[in-house]
Amino acid sequence: MRKNIVSKAIVYTLLSVWALIVLFPFYWMVLTSFKSYGAYNTEYIPQFITLSPTVQNYIDAFTAVPLAKYFTNTIIFTVATTAIMLVVIIPAAFAFARLNFKGKNILFTLFLSLMMIPNELVIITNYVTVTNLELRNTFTGLILPSVTSVFYIYLLKENFSQIPDNLYYAAKVDGTSDFRYLMRVMIPICRPTIVTVTILKVIECWNSYVWPRLITDNAAYYLVSNGIQEIRENGFGRENVPAMMAAVVVISVPLIVLFLIFRKKIMAGVARGGTKG
Repeated sequence: MRKNIVSKAIVYTLLSVWALIVLFPFYWMVLTSFKSYGAYNTEYIPQFITLSPTVQNYIDAFTAVPLAKYFTNTIIFTVATTAIMLVVIIPAAFAFARLNFKGKNILFTLFLSLMMIPNELVIITNYVTVTNLELRNTFTGLILPSVTSVFYIYLLKENFSQIPDNLYYAAKVDGTSDFRYLMRVMIPICRPTIVTVTILKVIECWNSYVWPRLITDNAAYYLVSNGIQEIRENGFGRENVPAMMAAVVVISVPLIVLFLIFRKKIMAGVARGGTKG
């Protein structure tokens, strides 16, 4: 009994220390965003609290660059990319999991081998293709290279494979088409994994930096990640650190809220997708 209490005390202590280490940067970011420009610059010793918080930094962040426009662009990019990706990967995963056709296993193995290709090579190929199609500085050019994912197809395929074959054969006896079976049976059963994939893709799109930075040089198509970089490059972010932190907080909060709301579904979906039987 005493050993269990001591073990739990040690575990909780270590977890608490680790939580403080992980959360402290975020706390410092939020704290700095509420410090006035003058107060921040006069701090010779960092202060871990502020007695005179201000929201002026948030106002400055939205006026230094068109951050609201970047938010709109990011929402369009995220929603469109995620929606198109689901339309692509769900039928693909269904085909690999349930349909029988010649060379399916070889094709799936070759498909998985694409995960071994370094991302840098894929970016170069996509850049050349998008440039040749004259799609730079367009939402189409931003969205198209991100509308599929080998990993997500694999995750859904493994999830679909767990559904008993008897359900499929019974549905075919009743004259149900493959599309109807997918929509009425497989998607409802595998909803946790699909929700997980959707949330992970939203987070991925929201945090996109390299591809949007590479394919757009027109501010009309900048995403929030580009907006942060613009604040830094124009000197405002390096000079006014509290306003820079305010912009980062505004961009980070939606993802944090999304994760906190759906964290159980994310964990359940990943666990379900990785479990056989």
